[in-house]
Amino acid sequence: MKKQQIGVILGVAFLLLLADQLLKFYVKLNFTLGETREIFSWFQLCFVENDGMAFGIEWFDKLFLTLFRIVAVGLLIWYMVRLCRAGVSTGYLAVIALLTAGALGNIIDCLFYGLFFSASTPWEVASIVSWGEGYADFFYGRVVDMFYFPIIHNAAGQVIFFRPVFNLADSAITVSVFLILLVPSFRRALNESLK
Repeated sequence: MKKQQIGVILGVAFLLLLADQLLKFYVKLNFTLGETREIFSWFQLCFVENDGMAFGIEWFDKLFLTLFRIVAVGLLIWYMVRLCRAGVSTGYLAVIALLTAGALGNIIDCLFYGLFFSASTPWEVASIVSWGEGYADFFYGRVVDMFYFPIIHNAAGQVIFFRPVFNLADSAITVSVFLILLVPSFRRALNESLK
């Protein structure tokens, strides 16, 4: 492993996790559940929480989903170590680090937020409480989402695009997947690493 590559991986992951968690803490401690603040007409901060996957999708049981995320992050870390040893480009490693850090950002919410935050409600902003006295048990915290882009409305004024509310970690996961699919050198690196 090159020191430069390790630095890039750790730097990308650390900066994304730090920004993601700082933003989530800010929203959790300053917004009531469902509160929306308009930044622009097409961009709002809207505080929601979810038990599910990216963009609030809920397909599986909460415990299963959290365990799946932990296993996925473990596999991604193993994959990055393997890529470093194989001499893969630093750019591709940075994209995989972005994907890994995004997944880890949402895992942190699920594992710990329920332990040290009080419940958010439409009437009351959450607060930090003593460890273990929060709104949920270990593994059962809810993911904090806040980015909302109501870009296209129908004639009745209802948002038809883009309705999901998401967070920085979701964005990192989505951007990294699109980069892998759209950038030819990243697609080649993926294909070669899977041989």
